[in-house]
Amino acid sequence: MSLITSDQLKVVIGLGQTGLSCARFLARKGFRFALVDTRDNPPHLEKIKAEFPDVEMYLGELDSAYLMQASELVLSPGVSQQLPAIKEAVANGVSLIGDIDLFCREVSAPIVAITGSNAKSTVTTLVGEMAKAAGIDVGVGGNLGLPVLDMLATGEQSLYVLELSSFQLETVHDLRAHVATVLNVSPDHLDRYDGMQGYYQAKHRIFRGCLSAVENRDDSLTHPLLPKNVELIGYRLGKPDLKIFGLLEDSGVEWLSIGHEKLLPVNKIKMPGRHNIANALAALALGRAVNIPMDAMLNALQSFGGLEHRCQWVSHKRGLDFYNDSKGTNVGATVAALDGLGANLSIGQRIVLIAGGDAKGASFDDLAHPVSQFVRSVVLIGQDAEKISRALDDIDSSIQMTLSEAVLRAIEVAHPGDIVLLSPACASIDMFKNYTERGDQFVALVDAL
Repeated sequence: MSLITSDQLKVVIGLGQTGLSCARFLARKGFRFALVDTRDNPPHLEKIKAEFPDVEMYLGELDSAYLMQASELVLSPGVSQQLPAIKEAVANGVSLIGDIDLFCREVSAPIVAITGSNAKSTVTTLVGEMAKAAGIDVGVGGNLGLPVLDMLATGEQSLYVLELSSFQLETVHDLRAHVATVLNVSPDHLDRYDGMQGYYQAKHRIFRGCLSAVENRDDSLTHPLLPKNVELIGYRLGKPDLKIFGLLEDSGVEWLSIGHEKLLPVNKIKMPGRHNIANALAALALGRAVNIPMDAMLNALQSFGGLEHRCQWVSHKRGLDFYNDSKGTNVGATVAALDGLGANLSIGQRIVLIAGGDAKGASFDDLAHPVSQFVRSVVLIGQDAEKISRALDDIDSSIQMTLSEAVLRAIEVAHPGDIVLLSPACASIDMFKNYTERGDQFVALVDAL
């Protein structure tokens, strides 16, 4: 392998969607760079070869001697910085960054930075819709939709709303968000982190250099440790306060509120489920921090129905309501879905839960309480079905080989008026390409009934 000897060389590691966006950005900026991937056939290989025929590319096992020729390694979020070659290069003084830091070096517009174990896609999209309703030129992306660097291809916008995963935040050094939040923290990606502490620390990197922060007062793990000059705004599913968004009741009607000011009746929110009330409050707090007009934010709450695959109502068939929550890829997400839908169940109405897949090393103990409260029966699929069954030992459950069989079994055990909820509490990669394919298959199966 020949070595490029330049202090200015940047090496992009990982040639997925983020790696491709990094390569395009570096090319536009005129940087000298090389491309590497641990896989022999990464997903965008032919496209990258066609776009960058003169850029050096190395596939397969990483070479630490080669990486040490770089001034910076630009690491894709899917690649662990614990790989020996990367650790050796960093130990020898090579800088390690990700696409988020590259993005932050370029923009001067305010950034709304959002992470959390659950709901970050919903809140990110909602804040973006609030900004659009106010006529603001807003870019929405990151872990959701467009990679951040692709948003720069057409010039800088007035505001950026970014969903950031813990993997992306691992390489964030200088985010400097106008407002940042960790919406919630529950066990996830424990196959990547050495316990909850490592996962928590990755999430909280989002607060680095922020001007203001939003915390979920119902989840102590979201509370940031910040300098005194950083404004802290809160929200909770309880009474509001001066700088805390919450809920007030007036003549039997529950209102989204800030301080003593009633903003919008809860029943005007278009998104279904109790958990989406918390999402609405989070979005209001974030939007207020970047001066989105309140009228525009409240209008968006009355028109935004939520995301596909996120507690999405599918259909009413055979006397049952079907909901697609395929994006519920961890236990916390499924708990939120059960609590959200369960809070509005009628007398005698229950949920039949379809769950299972790749647990990513997580425990299912936290499922037991909401399942016992709201669930009639659990139908399990995927490689960790047995593990979930053991955790829910006292609950009626069955294991099916396919999602199609699971839907038929759910219909069989449900009572008229029940809800059939796909909320797997697991990743999809043991049976599907991604959670989208899993959700699309569920919707197709329901449509075909």
